[in-house]
Amino acid sequence: MAIEFAKYQGLGNDFILIDNRHSSEPAITPEQAVDWCDRHFGIGADGVIFALPGQNETDYTMRIFNSDGSEPEMCGNGIRCLAKFIADLEGSEAKTQYRIHTLAGVITPELRSDGQVKVDMGVPRLLAAEIPTTLTASDAKVIDVPIEVADKSWSVTCVSMGNPHCITFVEDVAAVALETVGPQFEHNKAFPQRTNTEFIQVIRRDYVKMRVWERGAGVTLACGTGACAAVVAGVLVGKCDRATAVELPGGVLEIEWAEVSGRIYMTGPAQQVFTGFIAN
Repeated sequence: MAIEFAKYQGLGNDFILIDNRHSSEPAITPEQAVDWCDRHFGIGADGVIFALPGQNETDYTMRIFNSDGSEPEMCGNGIRCLAKFIADLEGSEAKTQYRIHTLAGVITPELRSDGQVKVDMGVPRLLAAEIPTTLTASDAKVIDVPIEVADKSWSVTCVSMGNPHCITFVEDVAAVALETVGPQFEHNKAFPQRTNTEFIQVIRRDYVKMRVWERGAGVTLACGTGACAAVVAGVLVGKCDRATAVELPGGVLEIEWAEVSGRIYMTGPAQQVFTGFIAN
């Protein structure tokens, strides 16, 4: 049986979207998602996202399988793509704002008239137990803490956006051997649920460059939750303003960490690439 899909991308972070509104269980298995994400023998993507029925008074539920078959709590670029996908499915009935249930909590994307999608990403979690990491005491924040990775000492700050992030600031982000260092961060014993890792070069207080190694996906062109975590980390260590543009290999995300509410807002593009059918 063939399954219909749509391919979307947000700053080059690309996803296979499945209309799964008929069932609360994903239409394919994690093992099938690995095959679909293969860039040579499948469709090719960083992950497969399912639009499932809403729960707990939300409009929809988001599930995602990474290209390695693992399931993350949430994906920032992915939820922007999901919002566009849902609006395309609903057509003339589409809303401009949706409440999406995720494993990281309820996330609210808003489709703007200029084609951008602004997402209320919620409040970042900063305690070691919430990341989770063993780098400090469970009830302490992880700010500028040393860690040994790849025979080098790195100073890191950790943030959870519902999924774990380890951020380190470097002089030249282009010089980081991401394919070598990234996996060693991801699987470091200090991160019991593995971690996403962001390498940040500060250009100005309101503009940074970022490269990312994503847990379960490897090198990607962009990471929305990672960009949010990076700005939070930048504010915590005194390097960034609360409103900061994050330049990724795939483009720029606008991030704001509101001082009063403590909520993070991410604004960026999402675009349909193509649609098709694939044998299940």
